Amino acid sequence: MILDAGFLVAVDRAERSTDVFLAAASKMGTALHTTEPVVGQVWRNGARQARLAAFLKSIVVHPLDDGRRVGQLLGQSGAADVVDAHLTLLAVRLADSIMTGDVEDIGRLAAVFGPAAPTVHAWP
Repeated sequence: MILDAGFLVAVDRAERSTDVFLAAASKMGTALHTTEPVVGQVWRNGARQARLAAFLKSIVVHPLDDGRRVGQLLGQSGAADVVDAHLTLLAVRLADSIMTGDVEDIGRLAAVFGPAAPTVHAWP
């Protein structure tokens, strides 16, 4: 499962819903991923984000290493958000689904991939 910024914010705020989700993901053996650009959206002060820092150590955080492809996807979809495009590309590359509070925008990007589009789940 690829996690977008909304989920990371919820982890940072110690929202109970994240604990429930993480327990279920652990029980099912679901690998959790995000991207460095998503981390950049939510990271403000590590001294006050201990919970988020610990969580990020427990998942795979992918670098932005495919900027040209991100730009192509933005052009194909008519979207403008580099972070969302990168997250969507990662999901396609890993054949994984996305958890996001931005279902409409991510869905628009995912639709470019037709039958290979990742499943987009709403958070919360």
